[in-house]
Amino acid sequence: MIEQKFNRLTVIKEEQKLIYKNQTTRRFLCRCECGNEKIIIGAHLRSGKIQSCGCLNNEVRGKRFVEYSTTHGLSKHMLYQTHQHMKHRCSNPNHKKWNLYGGRGIKVCDRWLGDDGFKNFLEDMGERPEGTSLDRINNDGNYEPTNCRWATDSEQNKNRRKRN
Repeated sequence: MIEQKFNRLTVIKEEQKLIYKNQTTRRFLCRCECGNEKIIIGAHLRSGKIQSCGCLNNEVRGKRFVEYSTTHGLSKHMLYQTHQHMKHRCSNPNHKKWNLYGGRGIKVCDRWLGDDGFKNFLEDMGERPEGTSLDRINNDGNYEPTNCRWATDSEQNKNRRKRN
């Protein structure tokens, strides 16, 4: 796949593979037409699920959304609540599911926190495909770009952790 082009992304080199539950996931360092570099899962490149480093989503969003808040202008975005709930599950001991997330040591990466956290989350994850929700590939891992995906209910049910 080296030097192949997928939409706005050109594959530069293969990165270290992810191995989880005896499944190997190939990842590739790609350069976007805008100049940014990003590590992308090979299947996402081939399927067209990921088409850019995030710049394409930013362009589309810029055309579709009106500014709603002074912080980032995206608080009315349909994924804003997804982002908020993810953060609260991991950081608020009063959240009803905190024991399954923050209580187990699950964290949200620094890139998805702070003033630009939601913008970065959107850039990394892209728009949510219909019929999917946020899923961690490794259920013991943190919420971060390399461990998160948009997954169907069926995919998520196959990816549940074993509880004792």
